[in-house]
Amino acid sequence: MLAIAGLLAVASGALTVALMHVVGPSARVSLIRRTISEYALLDNGWVFNLAVLALAAGSFAVLLAMLRSGLVAPASLGALALLLWSLGLAGVVLFPKHNWAIGPSMSGDLHRVASLVAFLSLPLAALAIGARWRRDPRWRPYAVVALVLGALCLLSFSPLAYAILSQPLTGVRWWRAIPLGAVERTLALVEVVTVLALGWWASRAARLQASGR
Repeated sequence: MLAIAGLLAVASGALTVALMHVVGPSARVSLIRRTISEYALLDNGWVFNLAVLALAAGSFAVLLAMLRSGLVAPASLGALALLLWSLGLAGVVLFPKHNWAIGPSMSGDLHRVASLVAFLSLPLAALAIGARWRRDPRWRPYAVVALVLGALCLLSFSPLAYAILSQPLTGVRWWRAIPLGAVERTLALVEVVTVLALGWWASRAARLQASGR
């Protein structure tokens, strides 16, 4: 039930954010240049916040399901990284991004840190969990999927890393060096798929455990 609840929460949160791209004032936000967190500053920002919190809660339920089914150990890197992913998402809501109509803020700086923690923690979790089970005949297919998705998450993050690291050399601000909105949305999509894959794996393990297999 934990895994199923986590899958439903993650899917509903992701679907809600996807709908915000085409419904309400958030539909006028540029998908190419503006980040998803821009939605939190609009009149329907509360919808975005609830959706991200649903994603965070669902991800935490997936973590608990993986712990109970024995796929991750409590003190393992995979468990810690999944926890940081969930906490990072909660931090994105707790600390809204900079509202440039007003100016920079401490909240905006913390928002960036929370986003970075979330974006990097999930691929680390997928890679760690996948690596643990890649030689187990029961879970090899699931482990391979986790490894591939973890690698795709890092690949999707690479344009952002390039923009930040190259800024001192090029003089181009990192948020202008790439189509930031498109890069972030691609990364978010891959990471949501990764959480869903981990949740499905946990549900499968729980069913086998319940059946005594």
